[in-house]
Amino acid sequence: MSCLIAAPCSGSGKTLLSLTLAAVARARGETLQPFKVGPDYLDPQLLGAVAGRPCRNLDPLLCGEAWVRRCYRWHGGRAAHVLVEGVMGLFDGRGSGSEGSSAAVADLLGLPVVLVVEASRQAGSLAALVRGFRDHGPPRVALAGVVLNRVGSERHHRLLAEALHAIEVPLLGVLPSHPSLELPSRHLGLLTPGELGDLGERQRIWARLAEDHLDLARLWPLLAPPAGPPERLDPIRWCLEQAPPAPGAVANAAAAVAHGPLPVAIASDAAFHFRYPEAQELLSACGLRTVPWSPLADEPLPADCRAVLLPGGYPELHGAQLAASRRSLGFLAAAARAGLPIVAECGGLLLLGRELEDGNGILHPMAGLLPFKARRGALSLGYRQALPGADGLLVRRGEALWGHEFHRWQLQPRPPLGDELAEGQGLWQLEGWGTPARSEGWTAPTVHASWLHLHWAGCPAIPSRLAKAAANAVPLPTNAVSYSPLSG
Repeated sequence: MSCLIAAPCSGSGKTLLSLTLAAVARARGETLQPFKVGPDYLDPQLLGAVAGRPCRNLDPLLCGEAWVRRCYRWHGGRAAHVLVEGVMGLFDGRGSGSEGSSAAVADLLGLPVVLVVEASRQAGSLAALVRGFRDHGPPRVALAGVVLNRVGSERHHRLLAEALHAIEVPLLGVLPSHPSLELPSRHLGLLTPGELGDLGERQRIWARLAEDHLDLARLWPLLAPPAGPPERLDPIRWCLEQAPPAPGAVANAAAAVAHGPLPVAIASDAAFHFRYPEAQELLSACGLRTVPWSPLADEPLPADCRAVLLPGGYPELHGAQLAASRRSLGFLAAAARAGLPIVAECGGLLLLGRELEDGNGILHPMAGLLPFKARRGALSLGYRQALPGADGLLVRRGEALWGHEFHRWQLQPRPPLGDELAEGQGLWQLEGWGTPARSEGWTAPTVHASWLHLHWAGCPAIPSRLAKAAANAVPLPTNAVSYSPLSG
């Protein structure tokens, strides 16, 4: 049985422990499937890069408990080892409760917990802290042991070991102070693997540090794959069976078999890379082929493109370069006016506005398709229930969806212009713990644009609806772009 790596709070070192264990597996030539609890995009990118296979998110709030169980058993059953990294503090869930927390996922999957504790300013008090997490509930957790981070000296190590021994909790090792374990970050989290130019060397160091400082004899059995027979139906097919197919979906799938999958562009570069692997897999199962497209590189949309996906990321860090990508912005504007389906989430939404402020406070023109300017502002963070106000490209009136919001840029609405895509923020009503309900997002027959991140495993009708819209779209002619996008 695998374990879940958790901590009392964010910044304790659970990602560092997860990365070092993944590095050990890679160094030994053994397969390891990583998972991440919650709606995270950045930790999974690092874990996936080190493990050599996509990291899967386990989020019962976004995807439901049945999906979490099936995803864990299917992907975990196809590797020699499994690792599940928790999110925030062990019992931190939606609002002040533990719903959706690491503890809830450990309970759902029957996983013991390895607690990573940042112990730099503790001695005997460590016992009180660990006892509290061991005995707190519901849900109660089975504590397999503790790994200590930032232990100051050998004497400090002995003090902490005695404190844990007194409450009969195993010490499973320490994360030593080392430059390779200092991971740089920015306003939304860790840097991406591509920005860590020395990731390969770090992996080799992490593996050596783990061999020297972790009790791998006791930790390694805690990375066992799920017991019992494997799932017979893969999560993607199971997911699509949970929702009735969109009208015309069967014909669309038959056409895809006859003529090949229909290409859809997905923005994929340093500005746009927040996406779950299941999105591409679900689209593929619905007869679509995602083609990477880089607005930063000023690329034209792919030939025969039938839809455009703009995922989240860091466009605010690349405002000047995006503004200079006149060809990409021109193709995007032409696609919108030609009626190609456009789906934009969070950072992708910012590309559609009139202007975007960069980290230095400088405004840059964007595609000019939605009536707003975007500037740095207050943090928006948390799960949201979304109640659509009308039928749209991806969602329907009467549905209730769960998504996650996490951004520091805010929108300043402007009076709409006649040739923009949609007026007003009327896609849906968002409600979340501790936040006032509000109308948010833009919707039009071929547009879905919102701050809200969705995991499509939790709303399986969406990919088939997008596939239907893509099948009905007329691709742009090669000479479609002969003008620049709107200016603000």
